[in-house]
Amino acid sequence: MDENKNEALEASQEPVESENEAHEDNKNGGSAMAIGMCLGVAIGAAIGAATGKMGLWMPIGLSIGMCLGLAIGSRNAGKKDDPDGKD
Repeated sequence: MDENKNEALEASQEPVESENEAHEDNKNGGSAMAIGMCLGVAIGAAIGAATGKMGLWMPIGLSIGMCLGLAIGSRNAGKKDDPDGKD
């Protein structure tokens, strides 16, 4: 009975380690997305204030910012994999 408990304990600890490793790989991608979203909201707010249609331009700016953040994050991920720093 004690052997089953030990096996269950070891099995429950394995996924935690792989989740932590996956989280470490995605640290920079999340910050790039946040930067892109902030820039998109700022641009959307500026256009919305200029045109008087804030409710339209805020979500448009946010979606453009998310695409921008995704592009920045994927470009940074490619540089991280290249140890020589050459493209």
